Amino acid sequence: MKASATPSMTRTWEKKKITMHGYAKQTNQKKSVRVYGRGLNISNKKSIILCGTLTGKQLNKGRKLLKNLLGQTQDLDGKYYTKTAKEFLMLLDSAAKNAEARGLDEDRLLIHASAHKAFTFMRPRGWKHRRERKKMTNVQIVLEER
Repeated sequence: MKASATPSMTRTWEKKKITMHGYAKQTNQKKSVRVYGRGLNISNKKSIILCGTLTGKQLNKGRKLLKNLLGQTQDLDGKYYTKTAKEFLMLLDSAAKNAEARGLDEDRLLIHASAHKAFTFMRPRGWKHRRERKKMTNVQIVLEER
């Protein structure tokens, strides 16, 4: 005896709600701003180190730290991370402008930063040379008013 397929059996995939997780930090939309840097040409390992350092700091202290890293007046474990700090400072400035436009108090903003591995592609090189693998990083920064 052949079992007939019922409509509920054939279309179960349509009933499932597919959700994307989006940002690593879920916050109240009215009291926070989010910035996403996609495919940044920075090291994933160094980005994770900087994210761990910045997370939980106030916005003005985080900016000061990044500017000191760029000016090489302050270091993290003997390293300055200048290329990564430059990208992070650009993202933080953008997030601060978004917070100002939304009417959030800049003195009460806390940083939550996370870095994730992005896409990888092969860069072509000259004839008879080996191609180079290029790795990218995605960075998420959330400023939350507390």
